[in-house]
Amino acid sequence: MVSSLWTVSLILASLASAALCANPRRPVDVQFARNYVPTWAFDHIKYFNGGSEIQLHLDKYTGTGFQSKGSYLFGHFSMYIKMVPGDSAGTVTAFYLSSQNAEHDEIDFEFLGNRTGQPYILQTNVFTGGKGDREQRIYLWFDPTKAYHRYSILWNLYQIVFFVDDVPIRVFKNSKDLGVKFPFDQPMKIYNSLWNADDWATRGGLEKTDWSKAPFIAAYKGFHIDGCEASVNAKFCDTQGKRWWDQPEFRDLDAAQWQRLKWVRQKFTIYNYCTDRKRYPQLPPECRRDRDI
Repeated sequence: MVSSLWTVSLILASLASAALCANPRRPVDVQFARNYVPTWAFDHIKYFNGGSEIQLHLDKYTGTGFQSKGSYLFGHFSMYIKMVPGDSAGTVTAFYLSSQNAEHDEIDFEFLGNRTGQPYILQTNVFTGGKGDREQRIYLWFDPTKAYHRYSILWNLYQIVFFVDDVPIRVFKNSKDLGVKFPFDQPMKIYNSLWNADDWATRGGLEKTDWSKAPFIAAYKGFHIDGCEASVNAKFCDTQGKRWWDQPEFRDLDAAQWQRLKWVRQKFTIYNYCTDRKRYPQLPPECRRDRDI
């Protein structure tokens, strides 16, 4: 009896913790054309289900991509993606935000293909004021080629959080007080692409793209954008506290989210710039605040 009560108590505690978890709002599915336009190689984008799903095709002649119609300053940006199946070595499937200035800001998801049977690598990076070199790489805990999964970025004045489904895999806190630039004043467009990068993507360029397997196909859906469109009303975007992502519960991860992030770091991280002493003999100042060490 005591054992049963203890089990119930653990379950209730777990549910209470989940209820307090400040997960971003779930996106609403809309058609591609509502928020996005093709960027290049229009004939390599295929449309399905009335434009609610698309495929990007890569062959030996070209890749392809698309971008948001508007530019955004803060918000929650997500995409459901099913990665290139089979032998995807040399290919990169990308989902990222980027501004247009020379000293640009950028927030990256890059999915690095691999040989059949070898896992995808997810690389994230954050550029601020034109400076990047903040790569982190993880393996995923599922096969991203079998089904759609949601990849999202929460960006407000306090932090940038990378999510896979509802699991935070990386946080980049606002550390301007430590002398680290943070994206806060450059509106960004959202970009998605599939392209050949066999000079670096798989085992540092040792594994080349096998064009006999072409076309390589990545599938996308979920084209909702939940951000402040600075291209329409920049002054409003500069006013903090108005939107859901500005609220106190989204200014930091809660205890449950930090635990999930710790799990990812311990089980699936294969590279973290914060622990690379050859590149950074002195610890980058943001790493301690981001709990990367």
